[in-house]
Formats: sequence, C-alpha cells, structure tokens
Amino acid sequence: MLNGKLEPTNEGYALAKIAGLKLCEYYDKQYNRNFISLVPSNVYGIGDNFNLNKSHVIAALIRRFHEAKVKKLSTIKIWGTGKAKREFLYVDDLADACLYFMENYNSEELPPFINIGTGKDVSIKKLAELIRDIEGYKGEIVWDISKPDGMPRKVVDTTVAYKLGWQAKTSLEEGVKRTYMWFLKNINKEKKLRKSRMNY
Repeated sequence: MLNGKLEPTNEGYALAKIAGLKLCEYYDKQYNRNFISLVPSNVYGIGDNFNLNKSHVIAALIRRFHEAKVKKLSTIKIWGTGKAKREFLYVDDLADACLYFMENYNSEELPPFINIGTGKDVSIKKLAELIRDIEGYKGEIVWDISKPDGMPRKVVDTTVAYKLGWQAKTSLEEGVKRTYMWFLKNINKEKKLRKSRMNY
C-alpha cells in the first residue's frame, strides 16, 4: 500500500481507507493501544444489502438474476465486457479473521495492516455464470460493452495473513449458495417492510 498510483475510479474510497488505517497506526503508537488493522477484499454474504441502488456486485447480481427468473425474462444485461477480475471474501471468513488476530496477536507483533482475502480472483463473467447456474436462470447474459469495466484486476496479497496462520475457508461457490439461500428467506420480509413504510 502507498507504493503506487491510486486508480482514478477508486481514488476517493482508497484515500478514505488509507486515512483510517494511518489514524489507527499513529493512535496505537501514541497512546499505547492494541489496534490491529485488517484490510478485507470485497466482502459479501448473509445480511448483505440487496438494494440495487446501493448493493455491491454479488448482492446486485443475486437480486437481478432472481428478478429475471421470477419475471421470466429472456435476457439480463450486465455492464462491461465481463473480463474484469475481482476477489471476494465471505463475511464469515472476515469475522473469523478478526477473532483470530484479536485472540492470537498484539499490535506490536504485526505490521501496520494485514490484507484479508482468499488470494484468488474471478472474472465478472465467470461470477455471473456461477450465480446464474446456482439460481437456475435459463435466459441469456448480454454484456453491455458501452459501459466501463472499472479496474482490470483487484486482488489482495494475503501472504502475511497466511504466514501468521490464517486462511479463508469458504469457497466462492459455497459462499454464493449460502448468500442466495439467505436472500430467498428474507426477500419477503423486505417486501413487507417496504409496504409498511408506504402506509405511513
């Protein structure tokens, strides 16, 4: 971190994250606290935000494929070429990492921050196909190449976490399956909540 140029489309988010990390680092040194900073890759899972105006890629795709299946749409349009690659971390693995480092290390034993992820990336195309297959959508995926892909590749170096004894346990397929099942169980609750708000 801080040894290369920030990607323009991600600069604001990156600067906010860096500021938070440096604040923890210096506060820890000045006041002799025990702050440990973990930097996760793209987190997804149960309890995610499935609002299409605010959701991240996996939650958005789960919802869009679900709605396309329910409405029996013949196609679903997704931005970009599908070639961009991203790394995804299941929420339970992030929770496990937090507990692991809090229970086994003190901040003085660790670098200023530790990347937490799977160390594996996947193309958006393969991710979309995985979600399509899990949900059983039979229509066609249409790639809108007039829209941007964003950064070509985002994957974190998890070497330090692995050397310190922590590894992610949940495969992308298993994590998406669990997330989709949670979504199915909770989609009706969301609809009821929306209706109750409309009545006020």
